[in-house]
Amino acid sequence: MNLLLLAIAPVFAIILYIYIQDKHEKEPRKLLISSFLFGAIVSILIVFVLYLFTGHFIPLTDKFSIWQQFIQAFVVVALSEEFSKYVIVKYYAQAKKAFNEPYDGIIYAVMVSMGFACTENIMYVIDGGYQTALLRAFTAVPAHATFGILMGYFMGKAKFSKNRFLFNLMGLLLAVLFHGAYDFFLFINFIPGISIGAFISLTVGIILSRKAIKLHQDNSNFKSL
Repeated sequence: MNLLLLAIAPVFAIILYIYIQDKHEKEPRKLLISSFLFGAIVSILIVFVLYLFTGHFIPLTDKFSIWQQFIQAFVVVALSEEFSKYVIVKYYAQAKKAFNEPYDGIIYAVMVSMGFACTENIMYVIDGGYQTALLRAFTAVPAHATFGILMGYFMGKAKFSKNRFLFNLMGLLLAVLFHGAYDFFLFINFIPGISIGAFISLTVGIILSRKAIKLHQDNSNFKSL
């Protein structure tokens, strides 16, 4: 029970933070919860299928090959996971009437991402114990949140732009870029000290995420109301 609480606590702490930042027009809780559940269940299922597909066509034969680890990080893991979140935000949340200001892209992308992170974190923590729970609370879970914010920033812009396809694609690609970079530096830990690159990419992602939140807060359709 304690392990389960440790697994979900950072997820809901981030959700609360992002919800509070929605200062001008709160989203329907039912829609937020459903987005979270889609991320926790549907996104995981999509990733499972994509893992089988990419793992079959891009087999990892040498764990010490930097090129193979690059493909593993950016294509097998990052693209699969971020695409699974992207399709839910695009075809479920973005189409809703309640998605009516740029910040909504961030909050719905984070809800989906945190749903995914919650399921993933529970599996890792139950297997790895308290040390894994504490480590992931300050690394993997915030990382998923930053990927969601960066994706959601552009998906929020997309909803109110004539270039919706371009902005949506930019959101997906930026999330994949940061997710892939984070995983890549962890995957090539056979190079001494290289793992620090993951924490640098996470730090940069957090800084950009804070700026993205501020920009959409300032550009809210409801700010002057």
